[in-house]
Amino acid sequence: MTATESVGTAPAAESPIVAADVPQAAPGATPPRTPLIARAAAELVGTAALVAVVVGSGIQATELTQDVALQLLANSTATVFGLGVLIALLGPVSGAHFNPAVTLAEWWTARRGGAGVNSRELAVYVPSQIVGAIAGAILADAMFGEPLVKWSTHDRSAGNLLLGEVVATAGLILLIFGLARTDRLRFAPVAVASYIGAAYWFTSSTSFANPAVTIGRAFTDTFAGIAPASVPGFIGMQLVGVIVGLALVAVIFMRGKADTGTPEA
Repeated sequence: MTATESVGTAPAAESPIVAADVPQAAPGATPPRTPLIARAAAELVGTAALVAVVVGSGIQATELTQDVALQLLANSTATVFGLGVLIALLGPVSGAHFNPAVTLAEWWTARRGGAGVNSRELAVYVPSQIVGAIAGAILADAMFGEPLVKWSTHDRSAGNLLLGEVVATAGLILLIFGLARTDRLRFAPVAVASYIGAAYWFTSSTSFANPAVTIGRAFTDTFAGIAPASVPGFIGMQLVGVIVGLALVAVIFMRGKADTGTPEA
């Protein structure tokens, strides 16, 4: 879920995850010579693994207890650890977006003159993430003996849940690009995973904050599922959250102008 740097530009720093003492490009983190096919594979596998963690831990939790609070605690804890590991592992390859909202935000930043993915990379990353999310949901269902594809009946269309998705996504974008602006992307595995874990509890929607994951979770009628009819609303609010998050980054991490004056005698 960290941001990546566009290839084909000036050489960038190594991953913030593996080289804490190397200056970081904002918001980039991907070595420029990593082949696009490798990055696409990392995004597909990483998103699939993330959704498998979310869905699988949800199924496991409901089999072990009927207490909804404990179910959510188990689900969120597994997600925190799983997401942190995936970012640390795949961040040096693709930037570990696993999220079209992050990829889209980075593409927009690149269009505005910053570092980030270009249009070709955007067109490769997003489908990879969506395919990975669907595959991850099917894999989780297969591991627990559930129907491989069964549309979720878990309606999540209430207005308060949609507001929760705006808040969750805006906070995620603010965190990732704020870390990039302050050259602290090396903390992304812990920071992003911790934020998602917290947002499970402080947002009414349990913080999907990810269009690909939202689509994937529609394929499973289990604890973590979302009814297909609720998917467009969630994705729409996540895109609103991207806009809000980028606006907050622009205001809070505003870059000051260099002082060109000469010191007084």
